[in-house]
Amino acid sequence: MQTFDQGKYKERMIRDMISLLEIPSVIDNAQEGAPFGREVQNALEKALEISKDLGFRTFMDPEGYYGYAEIGEGEGLFGILGHLDVVPGGDPEQWTTPAFQPDIREGKIYGRGTQDDKGPMIAAMYGAKQLMDQGHKFSKRVRFIFGTDEETLWRGIEKYMKKEEVPDFGFTPDSVFPMIHGEKGLLQLYLRGEGSMDFEISGGSSFNALADQAWIELKKDSGGDDQSRVKSLEGVYASLKKENHQVKMEDNRLTLYGKSAHSAKPEGGLNAVNLLAKHLKDTEFKNPALNFIEEKLGLSQYGEKLFGKLDDVSGPITINAGQISIDAKGSEIAMDIRIPVTVEKSLVEEKIKEAVKEYGLSIREHDFLEAIYLPKDHPLIQSLGEIYSKVTGEEATPLTSGGATYARAMPNCVAFGSVLPGRDKTEHQPNEHIILEDFMTVTTIYLNAIEKLTSGEG
Repeated sequence: MQTFDQGKYKERMIRDMISLLEIPSVIDNAQEGAPFGREVQNALEKALEISKDLGFRTFMDPEGYYGYAEIGEGEGLFGILGHLDVVPGGDPEQWTTPAFQPDIREGKIYGRGTQDDKGPMIAAMYGAKQLMDQGHKFSKRVRFIFGTDEETLWRGIEKYMKKEEVPDFGFTPDSVFPMIHGEKGLLQLYLRGEGSMDFEISGGSSFNALADQAWIELKKDSGGDDQSRVKSLEGVYASLKKENHQVKMEDNRLTLYGKSAHSAKPEGGLNAVNLLAKHLKDTEFKNPALNFIEEKLGLSQYGEKLFGKLDDVSGPITINAGQISIDAKGSEIAMDIRIPVTVEKSLVEEKIKEAVKEYGLSIREHDFLEAIYLPKDHPLIQSLGEIYSKVTGEEATPLTSGGATYARAMPNCVAFGSVLPGRDKTEHQPNEHIILEDFMTVTTIYLNAIEKLTSGEG
């Protein structure tokens, strides 16, 4: 077993990672040569620049949808898939330092993308770099594939799979260790309905994160009793304060703060959209979208009121109202659902269609990804588990997840790391970070995994 050479590579690796973290690669409007916005394209160009400096062969899709870096020779192809786009930073007040100004303190690196997924891709790349410098004889090619819209619709990786060589097997460093051998189905929907002339509501920033804030603002001179509505909103404010929630009132706007978490693992999070809907229930601020959230979702993320108990080896169903908007034009809820691997999509759809009828809401599918599952005795699972155990001394028990990673993009692929057991998953949250000591361990794991899987043993 090898150990990552920190003396030789650590300083350079951290510098390269920071150069990626500084790019606010949140999806934006398309531009020529930048289908997901200029900053995402900047991140892709920077990743390929880093790869070239490391001595890898590089390629960028002429349309800007993806890029890849490659080392080794041979007919076989081993893929390491990661993404360079990130979710928005969210509320700046929730961050100790700005989301896109990486900061090293107390043995950690803070910044959006440290865990998801820029940091882990850098770790894997430097593991391969050390092997290359040692003269390792790669029995097959290793290709680092950089996706560009993983947090939204996966159009970048889909373009890659249509236009390029598909790896024989691989992993994505975009989850937790030891590894994920099953991922739930992912269904994302828009629910749309009537709006309001009396108030506007907005909350959340993405499908796949619990909303960390939501606000309601009164519209003056809308034909109603302004004084009565202000008094009613003040009552909501008082009720939230009494329950010790973080809330502020400025002029005619009430802003409520929750706690973000990934929609696939909502434990410990608090969706501000759901909480706001609950506290508006018995007020004059009526709207069918709010009623649906309060009556059919409540404060739970597990859909018991909609589905009853849906659970299997991959865990329970989760449902997240990640975004809401209500104004004079209409209402819209962006909903993210993670479906257990043995549950049919059609069952979930039928339950939701039946539930929204009484609220006059329409449904439009935004995205769907099938569940995946590799048995525990699959050779890839066995090989990765062996490496993990050798490096950490811990048992490598395969896990299942509600997360949607690039492992779904191709056959014989799993999520492998990068968060070690017992560590906080801070992706999509304020103060996203990695622990530097862990980062060195993770790089050692990837180094040994790449060595094993490219030496004719894996």
